[in-house]
Amino acid sequence: MALWRAVEGGLRVAVKVQPKSRRPGLGGRAPDIDGERLRIGVAEAAEDGRANRAACAALAQALAVKPADVSVALGAASRDKTLLVAGDAAVLAARLEAL
Repeated sequence: MALWRAVEGGLRVAVKVQPKSRRPGLGGRAPDIDGERLRIGVAEAAEDGRANRAACAALAQALAVKPADVSVALGAASRDKTLLVAGDAAVLAARLEAL
């Protein structure tokens, strides 16, 4: 999968989440078998969905959208995830490419 893909109502973004990271926030792009993923470090542990919520919040902040507009579409129990960002796909793609 490419880093992002436009879908109805927004974008799907491929990410690699690092729980309990010493450097929370976006960490650039990581190569993957299927293309590349956006690295997101979170301080929270991968317990009770805390790391997922923190990753969604970090991406929401980076793309200037509400945290409620970002959700886990695939990979809730994996470090490799696909996050769904609701909104105008063209605007979101431009913001994502600018990161």
